Amino acid sequence: MIKFIMLRLLQTIPVILGVVFIVFAVMRLTPGCAATLALGQMATPDQVYAFNEMHGLNKPFVEQFVVYLIGIVTRGDLGISFTTNMPVTEEVLARFPTTFLLATMSVVLAAILGIPAGILSATKPYSLFDKVVTFFCLIGVSMPSFWQGLIMIVIFSLHLGWFPASGWFGPSFWVLPVLTIGTGCIANIMRTTRASMLEVIRQDYIRTARAKGHKESTVIYKHALRNALIPVVTIIGLQFGRQLGGAVVVEAVFAIPGLGMLLVNAIGLQNLSVVQGGVLLLAVVFSLVNLGVDIIYAYIDPRIRSQYKRSKKEAV
Repeated sequence: MIKFIMLRLLQTIPVILGVVFIVFAVMRLTPGCAATLALGQMATPDQVYAFNEMHGLNKPFVEQFVVYLIGIVTRGDLGISFTTNMPVTEEVLARFPTTFLLATMSVVLAAILGIPAGILSATKPYSLFDKVVTFFCLIGVSMPSFWQGLIMIVIFSLHLGWFPASGWFGPSFWVLPVLTIGTGCIANIMRTTRASMLEVIRQDYIRTARAKGHKESTVIYKHALRNALIPVVTIIGLQFGRQLGGAVVVEAVFAIPGLGMLLVNAIGLQNLSVVQGGVLLLAVVFSLVNLGVDIIYAYIDPRIRSQYKRSKKEAV
């Protein structure tokens, strides 16, 4: 298993390098002048030149990219923020816990609500419950998160006054952002669970378990659910990465001081180092989540463990 984990870690390196290169290239090709935005419209040409020279923006593209990579690998240096002159690593790590907490709570909520709803829909297909849940899932998938966030602010903050409209200072501030970003996640997990369970409960071994006289709850949760969890775990891992990216929009709507809000402001100011550092951190976390999903596969499905052990014996 350790060999498998190390191999997966090595496979993530090209992915992260590709993400860094794409973001680096896009930010360099974006129209506008970072020096002018940082120094102001009244900056003289000498000041602009000195700014670009200090941050290495006067160097050729390839040289800039190589220097940036060397700084990351050797010193963990993500550069200096153009606007605050602070290390990007400190700014990004200070904001990331908020974004991570937002994404984690939304995924946990989605799993708690989506998996049971998918199981019930699969065990009672085409019933009234199944139709109602499917209808709300379609709405959840279709609604843009920024629009849903604004509507929830109008209803639950302005009219009802139940929850604050902005900020991140306690549990009452978490409810609307988590519901906003988690609605689509709930729908996707529910649909995946339903489809996977419908496929599994039609298998011969499920009919055999019922013929042996097992309780229906035992058949569903012990025999069917465990074999149906592989695609569900996959979609949960993918949704977590999607939640990290979706937090950018939600944090802007609810004025949450997280990594997403930092990236939105940095893009507007062409703060290249902050954008690159934030996206790099998100890419690393997403890759680690995918690694965790692959490891969970082996504990859920014995066939994966036996296949890994068999390949190991053959190698010996």
